[in-house]
Amino acid sequence: MITMIVGEIANFVAYIYAPAVLVTPLGALSIIVSAVLAHFMLKEKLQKMGTLGCLLCIVGSTVIVLHAPEEESLSSVEQIWELAIQPAFLLYTAAAVAITLVLVLHCAPRCGQTNIMVYIGICSIIGSLTVMSIKAIGIAIELTLEGTNQLKYFQTWIFAMVAITCIITQLNYLNMALDTFNTAVVSPIYYALFTSFTILASAIMFKDYSGQSASSIASELCGFITVLSGTAILHSTREPDPPIITDLYTPISPRVSWYIQGNGELWKQKDEDGSPPTFITILRQDYFKIWFLARRL
Repeated sequence: MITMIVGEIANFVAYIYAPAVLVTPLGALSIIVSAVLAHFMLKEKLQKMGTLGCLLCIVGSTVIVLHAPEEESLSSVEQIWELAIQPAFLLYTAAAVAITLVLVLHCAPRCGQTNIMVYIGICSIIGSLTVMSIKAIGIAIELTLEGTNQLKYFQTWIFAMVAITCIITQLNYLNMALDTFNTAVVSPIYYALFTSFTILASAIMFKDYSGQSASSIASELCGFITVLSGTAILHSTREPDPPIITDLYTPISPRVSWYIQGNGELWKQKDEDGSPPTFITILRQDYFKIWFLARRL
């Protein structure tokens, strides 16, 4: 838990000094580290295809780092606010909020338990707005520590409220997705959608790709696809979790055959070993499950 907290703090700091289009795809490296540590510390078997997935993630991450765009230096929260209220990003924000409301109010109650894209779609779309808000807060904290107080601007507190709201919503529906569907399926899909929407939001708001050549953009896109492929392979080759036993009642040995006789006579039981029972207890459970327990002398 302590290392997870430290990692999230480091991830927060990374958004201050690097563009989101670089930091977010590199989140796949945590998957590699987890897989390797689980292999050596938890004795979980890392298959050959899983190793290939790790290599693909490393290669894709290297390509992304080599072709990542340089971020424009910002000197105040007011500059970030100007970027946030530009028409293109306002249009993206309005579309993201509208789609999220449709998914939450209309789709989730009807098909959220059967369609994996509903919960993950909510997490991914809201997650892109979370990253933009967190990046703004991080830059505000950095400038404040350097001597330029940014807490006096109302824009800083608006970004903070947006970040808190988005984080709560994102975590809530991510937990619902993990509770409903298989983690091996949720993780790669969530990673792909979350990273894609974050890159799109960052490209619109901060104009990360302005001034870059077409070859650099294509190389970074190929790197992202490579990381995505490695993540999918790594998750698809993981060993399935052991089944959880939810039924506390197990068949007893020897097997018992039940016979019902008419004319008001009691039920009788015949065991395979021939020993007669003294009485029979019948317990009625929910969902019309009937469990018969026999006690013998």
